[in-house]
Amino acid sequence: MDDPACLVQFDAEKPVPGYEDLLVSVRAVAVNPVDTKIRASLGEGPHDPPRILGWDAAGVVEAVGGGVLDFAAGDEVFYAGDLTRPGCNAEWQSVDHRLVAHKPCSWSFEEAAAVPLAALTAWELLFERMGLDPDGGDAGQPLLVINGAGGVGSALIPLAHEAGLLVVATSSRPETREWCLKLGAHHVVNYREPLRPQCEALGFTQFPCIANLSSTEQYWEATADLIAPFGVLGLIVEPREKLHIGDPLKAKCATIAWEFMAARAKFRTPDMHLQGQHLAEIAARCDDGRFPKIHTRVMRGLTVENLREAHAAMEQGSAHGKWVIGVRGIPA
Repeated sequence: MDDPACLVQFDAEKPVPGYEDLLVSVRAVAVNPVDTKIRASLGEGPHDPPRILGWDAAGVVEAVGGGVLDFAAGDEVFYAGDLTRPGCNAEWQSVDHRLVAHKPCSWSFEEAAAVPLAALTAWELLFERMGLDPDGGDAGQPLLVINGAGGVGSALIPLAHEAGLLVVATSSRPETREWCLKLGAHHVVNYREPLRPQCEALGFTQFPCIANLSSTEQYWEATADLIAPFGVLGLIVEPREKLHIGDPLKAKCATIAWEFMAARAKFRTPDMHLQGQHLAEIAARCDDGRFPKIHTRVMRGLTVENLREAHAAMEQGSAHGKWVIGVRGIPA
């Protein structure tokens, strides 16, 4: 964030929706660590044309492509979008309708914008990659969640709690500990101290499922130690160094399950539509109180200054929950 030109305001042509697209008037966006990673990956600017970042939005459908049957102009929607296309840090965005759902009816645009990327990542990791049952078939099974107060953790804890799992989350500060408990964690341990003694003090010597939502290599030895035989280790963060994937993971026949929310859109998989379906299920849970509001800050106005502050917080790891920006500066 030292380069003042790393984020700039500029004018762009209004998008034209493709055959499978919605044209959305964006009302609110959320900021995620992936925004900062993509910004950094672009190298030094200026870029021509500039890259539009942002992959969490809620807004109103303005127009639909010829192949769209399940949305109409005026619909209120939310989505995480597609990393291979221009992002949502703009007044309008074209997005494939298969990645979109109607937003929770009882939630504001700001409240809804906090949800899609984190909730989709958590849903796919828990229920698709790790094979857990969202309807309670694995109730009572212990789950260790590393980085429980982050964006994905803030969505994963309530989903796991609703599925009946016994959630042990990590955090370090008093406010993040309370946040994890509020979201539904049964226990919270301090990630700044060795994990095994703390888990054993709670009665856990091993976990059949571990979701590491933080640095893969930092917790590699600890998670390999705590994973149960035939357990599943879920990961979302690309390692920065080579890892030894043999024993004890091999000896335990452990499964390593990778989750990347953008994979379906990036590779145009035949099941792209499942993201819209998952979001629709999550929206229903938002409306009936089974999924909580996970934003912790709302900023007014999609400005360079607000984006710079939010990007800095993501890079420093100083935020918990989700930070949201109202695009037009007033509650929506």
